[in-house]
Amino acid sequence: MTLKENFELMAEYNQWMNKSIYSAASQLSASDLAEDRGAFFGSIIGTLNHLLVGDTIWLKRFAEHPAKLKSLEHFHEVESPTALDSILYENFEELRQSRLKMDHLIREFSSELTDAVLLSSLSYKNTKGEPFTKNLGALVQHFFNHQTHHRGQITTLLNQVGIDVGVTDLLVRIPS
Repeated sequence: MTLKENFELMAEYNQWMNKSIYSAASQLSASDLAEDRGAFFGSIIGTLNHLLVGDTIWLKRFAEHPAKLKSLEHFHEVESPTALDSILYENFEELRQSRLKMDHLIREFSSELTDAVLLSSLSYKNTKGEPFTKNLGALVQHFFNHQTHHRGQITTLLNQVGIDVGVTDLLVRIPS
């Protein structure tokens, strides 16, 4: 499997898992979604918002790569979230619609990647304004790993209120 194929698989898995998470979370009331449960970003909706914040920040950075990927042109116009705990959407349905659009863009982004682009570097600044230059492929890997990390927290929070998300293993999405 090439680097490109691996990241296409990760984008497909990401979209599948987000649909599962949102389907499970939709069983809760707005107050249950907003209840502080002691997670890194407090509530389920806070953590779902953080995932969207993180995706936005990283895709804006990826949009600055010299390859100028067409799928990321939209992110030149998107405003950067002001903090990692920003609540972009308090309304669950609006958040879900934004997540669906984001996952579609991530799938487009992954389909445009080439091994050559993934082996190149990206210069960017972190949220504190500190400059870095790192391998793009490793950064894309971090991008997907970050989502998996926080979705794991969400599945735990949902499990604690009696909601089973179902199978979450990447293994079930890896083709034979």
